[in-house]
Amino acid sequence: MIPAALALAFGLASPLAMAYNCTGVAEWSAQSVYTSGKVVQQASKAFSAKWWTQGNSPATNSGQWDVWKPLGDCDGGNNDVTPPTVPSGLTASGQTTSSIVLTWSASTDAGSGVAGYDVYRAGNLVASPTATSHTDTGLAAGTAYSYTVRARDKAGNASAQSAALMTSTASGVCAAAPAVPTGLASPSQTSNSVNLSWSPVAAGPNCTVQYRVLQGSSQAAQVANPNASVTGLAADTSYSFSVVAFNQAGASAASPAISVRTAKPDTNTGAKNVVGYFAQWGIYGRNFLVKDIDKGGTASRLTHINYAFGNVRNNKCEVGLTVPVNESTGVGGDAFADYTKSFQGYQSVDGVGDTWDQKLRGNWNQLKKLKAKYPKLKVLISLGGWTYSRGFSSASRPENRVAFVKSCIDAYIKGDLPVTENAGGVGAAAGVFDGIDLDWEYPVACGLACGKPEDKENFNGLVAEFRKQLDAVRPGLLLTMAAPAGIDKIREYQPEVAQNSLDFINVMTYDFHGGWETTTNFHTPLYGSPKDPSTGDARVYNTADAIQAYLDRGVQPKKLNLGIGFYGRGWTNVPNVNNGLYQSGAIPAPATYEKGNEDYKVLKTLNYPSYVDPVTRAQWIFNGTTFWSFDTPVQINEKMIYLKNKNLGGAFFWEFSGDDANATLLKAISDGLK
Repeated sequence: MIPAALALAFGLASPLAMAYNCTGVAEWSAQSVYTSGKVVQQASKAFSAKWWTQGNSPATNSGQWDVWKPLGDCDGGNNDVTPPTVPSGLTASGQTTSSIVLTWSASTDAGSGVAGYDVYRAGNLVASPTATSHTDTGLAAGTAYSYTVRARDKAGNASAQSAALMTSTASGVCAAAPAVPTGLASPSQTSNSVNLSWSPVAAGPNCTVQYRVLQGSSQAAQVANPNASVTGLAADTSYSFSVVAFNQAGASAASPAISVRTAKPDTNTGAKNVVGYFAQWGIYGRNFLVKDIDKGGTASRLTHINYAFGNVRNNKCEVGLTVPVNESTGVGGDAFADYTKSFQGYQSVDGVGDTWDQKLRGNWNQLKKLKAKYPKLKVLISLGGWTYSRGFSSASRPENRVAFVKSCIDAYIKGDLPVTENAGGVGAAAGVFDGIDLDWEYPVACGLACGKPEDKENFNGLVAEFRKQLDAVRPGLLLTMAAPAGIDKIREYQPEVAQNSLDFINVMTYDFHGGWETTTNFHTPLYGSPKDPSTGDARVYNTADAIQAYLDRGVQPKKLNLGIGFYGRGWTNVPNVNNGLYQSGAIPAPATYEKGNEDYKVLKTLNYPSYVDPVTRAQWIFNGTTFWSFDTPVQINEKMIYLKNKNLGGAFFWEFSGDDANATLLKAISDGLK
């Protein structure tokens, strides 16, 4: 007889009854994909996936060598070791000289359920409420305070603390209630939501104004900025909305009501998006021209091109400058590449060279020619990016955003360009761009520069203002965004609100890991792995968890595009252990343009031994000392299957010049979406 302990060690049935708390555990589904560590229940029994699986029933695939590990019979016992999600949306309101009202969005917990929250002031615990609000009292007037909040579940697990909120008490007494809000309008609607905006109400001395949005006579939302999204509505239905302003002294009367009708249902049965980024600077060292997009007619596979990047500086869209990039200040521009460079006939999309007196030359004229060849193709200007994003935080502020948005539309949509090198002028670039792509890296969180807490609300206001002004020019102009894939950055903004003004959201599901770290890892895995040595939020740095974070926040699947990198991330000096995977002490690998970053077209020729992780589905190559992680057509095809199963809107990629001469990766995306 084998003792019970040995039986468990060998994965054999134990004579001791096992039990598992199945509270919040989903039933197994043959259609769902499960990765290592995912827990399901079937026939009142719990099972944990050992590796990637789909369609394998736990009841018949839970032996010693099978994909499912049995956890025991479902019961109400306490085996919960998973903490709740981190609270998001921490905001302050109703500040007086001695108190501040704090509110936040509720956390979720798949195990025992959320029990309550801990509120910290300057790192010290000040309250443990069960609700999602707390009034902190006994404070000094005119003083700044920092707050965080964490969630606790009934099993005693605690989440990480939220992002810190900086706020302050009032300096004196707020004496009068605010005026009635005016200008209530609905700039956009979906089948289940409406976007509302109105004119801001003056705060008054020592007062902080907020707003209550009323749907009929019931409160639908409470916000700090003069815009809001109301969700959970029925399609093709009329609703009545009004707004009340309030401060520490009282509330205004409700604004005049407006009637808004939601859009008709959208079944998302159309073709998927195929979006490619064209890098402005690629025409130099990389020698990749707009003409090269269409080698072999591959431009016919595209739905959209994003032109990267336009600078956001001094609260405007800055165009017409040709100056070197300075990452420390945000200075930079290349009007020469954009619209003054003359392309010869052999470099041109249509074989016709530019003339000296053309008002539009450069890349933008070539894009206009490509659109003439493919009338269904849409081109967007992408604003910001890693280098040019530092100006967004100021430009999005209420006092700046209207003029900022107008400057972008005047330049890129109306085509009014500064005259330089005998190019530009009123309407010179009209017809090049069909919309605007916002690539703010990142609201609140840090990219090359760090954002501010107020970015969360200001981003909502910014996209609403872009939508409003674009619609005023003409219907059908596009507004999109490049969105973060790391949960640490996703939680810092509200995609569920922003989506109401956006046509689609490009989730940057790449660069999860790279040479800025000293441990080798995958830069664009489809799934997470329990073997990943990453800690904290980086444990969920993978494509599936990123997409799920957006879906969990209520973003419509059809508005999400999945990101593909046409390049790899690599290290050298890697120990020859585990085929180089998850090894520490590495440094960025040598590469053509940037250490640790190499194009697919180069990596495919290295002929290193290749490996595929069975859990993350990521591919890597390793020659005993140098490690590269990148997607091949095989990984792209798996991602397109995942995308279609999730009913996402499509895919996008960074960027054209990384592909090989046969557009192998672009074709893999296009073919995979059919």
